[in-house]
Amino acid sequence: MWDAYKKGFKAYLQLERSLSDNSVEAYLRDVDKLTEYLLASGTMKTPGDIELNELQKFIIWIGELGMTATSQARIISGIRSFYKYCLIENIITADPSTLLDTPKLKRALPDFLSFEEIENIIAQIDLSKPDGGRNKAILETMYSCGLRVSEVINLRISCLYLDVGFIRVIGKGDKERLVPIGTDAIKYINIYKDSIRVHASIQKGFEDILFLSKFGRGLSRIMIFYIIKALAKKAGINKNISPHTFRHSFATHLVEGGADLRAVQEMLGHESITTTEIYTHLDRDYLRATLNQFHPAFKK
Repeated sequence: MWDAYKKGFKAYLQLERSLSDNSVEAYLRDVDKLTEYLLASGTMKTPGDIELNELQKFIIWIGELGMTATSQARIISGIRSFYKYCLIENIITADPSTLLDTPKLKRALPDFLSFEEIENIIAQIDLSKPDGGRNKAILETMYSCGLRVSEVINLRISCLYLDVGFIRVIGKGDKERLVPIGTDAIKYINIYKDSIRVHASIQKGFEDILFLSKFGRGLSRIMIFYIIKALAKKAGINKNISPHTFRHSFATHLVEGGADLRAVQEMLGHESITTTEIYTHLDRDYLRATLNQFHPAFKK
């Protein structure tokens, strides 16, 4: 009987929420876990017959299987989405997952760079080399637009609207968003595109990909990681830096500057504003550090 519910849920995730295949499979695995529990406990009820206390026992069960708090929280999120679908389809009249407690997670605040540190890293690029012009364009774009590493390596020439100061980004779940791009990033993209990329021997299938390797193919995520790590080391910066650090820095600097959180959410392509809210915590830490450093009442 649950097969029909899962099939409907899958269609809802694909058609209504436009999620990627990987995300759909992850949600379905969460529901599979619930049906595994129902089977194991001998209470194979319909979604409408399951009550809150049974869902609470389910969470205890997955905890006993050795699931971490993070994995438990993700499964609870999947179960809540399933019940949201059930409500929409009138399969249930009340949602038992509403009051389901999520394990308390300690959110790790990501490392971020100051504007001076970012400038210092970019300044280490050797522009006398062809990959130097490309790398400068990549880093300027990542910081200017707050892109994920997957978004920058898949950025297409057909998605550049540099004359009006925007780029079209294809993010998680193939969701598209328009992101403003700064004048420096525009300048170095144009230099790379018009003076360096034109001399590349481009492999079939990569004609529209903006940033190319010396072999005329797209860059890998690990390549961007190595580029940034090497430049940070050259700049003498000892923080734990990855391509995502540029994205974190972009968001942190916006929030510190007083940007509206909804606008930051839109630019980052976060599905939920709670993901963006991590930067308000960073902002509070930044404010306290500033007070500790400069305010007489905070100085020890």
